[in-house]
Amino acid sequence: MIRSMTGFGRGESQAEGKSFLVEIKAVNHRYCDVFVKMPRQLTFLEDKIRDMVSKSVSRGKLDIYISYEDYGEDSKTVLIDNVLAKTYIDAVHKLRDDYDLKDDISVSLIARFPDILKVEKVEQDENEIWNLLKIALQDAVKSLVEMRGIEGEKLKENLLERIQHIEEILKEITLQAPTVVLEYKQKLEARIKELLDQQTIDESRLAMEVALFADRSCIDEEIVRLGSHMVQAREALSMDQPVGRKLDFLIQEMNREINTIGSKANDLKITKKVVEIKSELEKVREQIQNIE
Repeated sequence: MIRSMTGFGRGESQAEGKSFLVEIKAVNHRYCDVFVKMPRQLTFLEDKIRDMVSKSVSRGKLDIYISYEDYGEDSKTVLIDNVLAKTYIDAVHKLRDDYDLKDDISVSLIARFPDILKVEKVEQDENEIWNLLKIALQDAVKSLVEMRGIEGEKLKENLLERIQHIEEILKEITLQAPTVVLEYKQKLEARIKELLDQQTIDESRLAMEVALFADRSCIDEEIVRLGSHMVQAREALSMDQPVGRKLDFLIQEMNREINTIGSKANDLKITKKVVEIKSELEKVREQIQNIE
């Protein structure tokens, strides 16, 4: 299946008070470029995320956004800084003794002092976190690939239509090509008669000139190669694997052949057909840039 390089995927997973939301946005890129934005405490999973995504996506710039929430009862713990608490209490006792103050020291008073109580997140089991994230990531990648596949089918239909149109124009060029030499001979013969103002022409010299022209203007090989590239493009579009790079190479070769035809043909009708094909090839090239 042909896949586009643009698309969007989304996946979610929840378990035991923990939840993940994964969103993937993909656009065109020559290679597979993956950017991951996620909470700092999950950065140890970045390599696994990249490995999983690269198994399903071969080309495109992917922005992966990961949100993580942990509402579990055991997700946080409160730590007491006993050393600091004792220092505060000793200091308060000294104030009491030095200034003969009322002794109203309480737990609530000490707890309000800075850094006595600290809330910290409990260290999570890495495998547990990864297994939960993996579910959301798999769903996001799956929906991304499906969307790229739908877009790819539309691209495929469009490309096949344009290829067919190019082939039809190429057939017209093929039919026109043999008449080029004949027309050249007739024009050359008429021109010579006009210049010499006589009916007698050196047929051997004329035949030699025509033969040289025929050799210079022969586009049979270019037509065959261009037709072969069209066949290869059709075959590539039917493959169930990434073919963007192959199609990109083929379109370059097609442009090379049609440019050669245009420079050699020396015929106005063929030149017009060449312009039509080049216009279609440019549209094909633009579409191919979207294919994985």
